[in-house]
Amino acid sequence: MSGTILIADDHPLFRQALALAVAAVAPGARVVEAGTLAAAAKAVSEADDLRLVTLDLKMPGAIGYSGIALLHAERPHVPILVVSGAEGANAAEEARAFGAVGFLRKDADLSRIEQAIAAALGGTPVAPRKADAVEQVRNEVAGLTPTQLKVLLAVLDGKLNKQIAHELGMSEATVKAHMTAIMRKLDVRNRTQAALVARSLGLDLSR
Repeated sequence: MSGTILIADDHPLFRQALALAVAAVAPGARVVEAGTLAAAAKAVSEADDLRLVTLDLKMPGAIGYSGIALLHAERPHVPILVVSGAEGANAAEEARAFGAVGFLRKDADLSRIEQAIAAALGGTPVAPRKADAVEQVRNEVAGLTPTQLKVLLAVLDGKLNKQIAHELGMSEATVKAHMTAIMRKLDVRNRTQAALVARSLGLDLSR
């Protein structure tokens, strides 16, 4: 199998273990590694032949499920397999809600990881889930553009528009325009409410 597979995890040894699993399932694939969410986002945007992303939720630059949302927004048709030590009974369900095709804990054995990688590469569909009010809002968050997600994450981090503008290389007016679009999509009236909605959906989950 040709193409690129991205392994996004901040632990080099675990990236090596995942690379071995990938090699067993897709020996012809090119493996790219990333140790931060920023590096993963860059790799996702640059790899035209990207076939799969394996993602750890608890990476530098990530808050809760924001890594899934950001990478899914960059390449919505590329499957994301979460392989993480994240705690919580609903972690797998929440990961799928934000765009992942599967969730494995890091203590899964190598053969289980290989099976999950094979299933993800095979395009195993995400099971349909009941659409309720919370699910609809989750879908709106997952549907934000990459830039809008970066702005929202900066707001969650307590940064002002001026700081966000400097960090993202844009004008304050552009930041305000993105915030207006975010608030419209999330059906809230101000940035505080937008942050509360994001936190309620797990974007501010403790790392």
